[in-house]
Amino acid sequence: MRSAEVERNTLETRIRVKLDLDGSGKSKLATGVGFLDHMLDQIARHGMIDLTVEAQGDLHIDAHHTVEDIGITIGQALAKALGDKKGVRRYGYAYVPLDEALSRAVVDLSGRPGLVFAVPFTRGTIGEFDVDLVREFFQGLVNHAAITLHIDTLRGDNAHHQSETVFKAFGRALRMAAEADSRVGGVPSTKGSL
Repeated sequence: MRSAEVERNTLETRIRVKLDLDGSGKSKLATGVGFLDHMLDQIARHGMIDLTVEAQGDLHIDAHHTVEDIGITIGQALAKALGDKKGVRRYGYAYVPLDEALSRAVVDLSGRPGLVFAVPFTRGTIGEFDVDLVREFFQGLVNHAAITLHIDTLRGDNAHHQSETVFKAFGRALRMAAEADSRVGGVPSTKGSL
């Protein structure tokens, strides 16, 4: 089973993440940030990842620490679940539309953290959610999963649609990259490790 459970406890947040890369897309989400729950559900459903996230954070200040630390903790769980990455495809990509919005995500399970994030949100907030936190979430995730991720929103007028296509595309790209490929005998790298 390619699954993991990770806890992260700081003075700002208490987070528990459980994920199964070979799941069916089920999620149990209680982050205290409703919009983030909605976006994490997109990763689970479109990535076919079973994902549980329980978080308590200093939301009386704002959502920044909570969102960033959830990204960090999901990244740690993802790295643990992927293990040595033997037999995976390594690369994955997806284009996802939602009405007028279109986003692309490209993933490399490279062992090297890197994020290119080109999402020109059309407004600064979605409800009470600060759209800057989308980047913070993915930065925390890639740093701790040690993956390379390129995210581009190619078009869109509605910030909610833009964000939703980003999370759906990431889920689908991750699903492709993490899939087992029977033709890969070991680790898909000329270095012999990722």
